[in-house]
Amino acid sequence: MATTWLDLIGYVRVRYEIFQQTDRTLRFHLPTEGDRTQRVAVHHLDPEGTSDESGWIMIESAIAKADDVDLRRLLELAGKSVVGGVVIADGVALFRHSASLSDMSLGGFDQPFQLVVKGADALEHELTGEDRF
Repeated sequence: MATTWLDLIGYVRVRYEIFQQTDRTLRFHLPTEGDRTQRVAVHHLDPEGTSDESGWIMIESAIAKADDVDLRRLLELAGKSVVGGVVIADGVALFRHSASLSDMSLGGFDQPFQLVVKGADALEHELTGEDRF
């Protein structure tokens, strides 16, 4: 059965403390290794020209300010990931992954979600040694 955006909101709300929610975005912090945390956003997308009633989601987590890291090194490290990729938006390097809700079960959300969060946190730690995001 296809997952809907409302299903996903309920799933995230039960598991994580959301600090910001709009019609199309959930933002929350997630504990990672040790005392580290990672900011995460899940966006509901409706790509133009798709016939998918459920739409898509984009999971993203910040790594660092783009000007504060070696972007070549960032791309090399991110290239080892099984899912997602790195983008720069508003001067911030982000780790992102998108998926179709119609192809996903709620249980199928957790694995790519965890990979994005852990990947962003590992990149942040490797490149900056900090925990700003």
